[in-house]
Amino acid sequence: MSHITTHVLDVSVGRPAANVSVILEMQSGRGEWAEAAQGTTDADGRLREWAAAKTLPAGIYRLIFDTGAYFAARKIASLYPQVVIVFEVGDAQEHYHIPLLLSPFGYSTYRGS
Repeated sequence: MSHITTHVLDVSVGRPAANVSVILEMQSGRGEWAEAAQGTTDADGRLREWAAAKTLPAGIYRLIFDTGAYFAARKIASLYPQVVIVFEVGDAQEHYHIPLLLSPFGYSTYRGS
């Protein structure tokens, strides 16, 4: 079973992005997406445990971050209403940490530890 976590940092204010809704989906062999879990970042911008998490085998996954709602709650205009990160879990025994560095008009990601 792979363990997938994420962390959202709002680099425009230099702080964690709390209360960001995130959906984790897995791609089927036919290319269709199915929700595997969902959650919300905590006060530290982290999502460590997923609601309704189940065994996560190797495969193609995507994280969908509701960044539009995050910035709207702060009354900040932004360009990206969602950020979608697609990644591959090659070894189901490894931990995959996928951070999101976010600002109203840009974002980046990487594989963390």
